[in-house]
Amino acid sequence: MPDRPEIVCICGSVRFAAEMHAANRELTYAGAIVVAPGVFPRVDDVITNEQKLALAALHLRKIDLADRVLIVNPGGYIGESTSREIAYAKSTGKPISYTDPF
Repeated sequence: MPDRPEIVCICGSVRFAAEMHAANRELTYAGAIVVAPGVFPRVDDVITNEQKLALAALHLRKIDLADRVLIVNPGGYIGESTSREIAYAKSTGKPISYTDPF
């Protein structure tokens, strides 16, 4: 029996907010600690390049905390930011799974 619950980092395009929320809920009910994007921009939000860079760096630290990474990729979609997150997770040896084949 592990001394703590599994920590899972959810990655993927924030355009899939509903799917990320569903994955978060499912993992949480299964007893996992979930770390995921904390900002899902609304249509009228203005996010500066500086903020985007800071959020991207913060997400890599979330990957560092995780035991594994779940990529939320409906229809197999993997964008540029998610590709960087996958490469980073691979470089740290984190197991990676996907919600959809790609």
